[in-house]
Amino acid sequence: MNQINITDFGKKFLNEWIFREVNYTFNLNSPTAILGPNGSGKSTLLQCIAGILPTNIGSSTFIYSGSILKEEDIFRHISLVGPYTELIEEFTLFEIINFHTSFRKLKNGLSPEALVNLLGFTKHLDKPIKQFSSGMKQKLKLALSFYDESSVLLLDEPTSNLDEQVKAWYLVEIQKLITSKIIIISSNEPNEYSFCSNQVNILNYKLKSTGLNVKA
Repeated sequence: MNQINITDFGKKFLNEWIFREVNYTFNLNSPTAILGPNGSGKSTLLQCIAGILPTNIGSSTFIYSGSILKEEDIFRHISLVGPYTELIEEFTLFEIINFHTSFRKLKNGLSPEALVNLLGFTKHLDKPIKQFSSGMKQKLKLALSFYDESSVLLLDEPTSNLDEQVKAWYLVEIQKLITSKIIIISSNEPNEYSFCSNQVNILNYKLKSTGLNVKA
């Protein structure tokens, strides 16, 4: 993916606008952080970009290899990790990786076994996901999105439940992806987006009839 354009994005729940008239261009080699306090709408904006939530107004275009992607093809290029994205708890680690790679290949010919080694989870290969700690689940979700062939990486509170060692792993690994994936991070934790060259601020927002004031 080379570019994502959102034009006049607006989202409301019932009669209350969460944001309105948001215009922004996300580019490869230019990771972007969506910032704001809890409840400000940043997670909603991220999910609207992903197409999980529909907007009430506005549109988006995804540019890949110089052409606009068809709407039905966009999901193939997106990986989203957030508190609301779940793993299949009944699957073992090996089963969940094989399930994921059945519809989204790992990049550079990486094998499921190699991914397990990268995670340091070799002792947990046959353990059901429901027996994983919250930090292990989060690291697994991040790794599946980091190492697959998706070209858009959307992260919502990516280091929640991670200890300091895994947070350091996150920062090292995600910066390797800047040239290969469009990266958008929803966060209010500076360490999660310290490498981002651009910021969309949803701070001191105002819910008025004219919409939420969002500035790049």
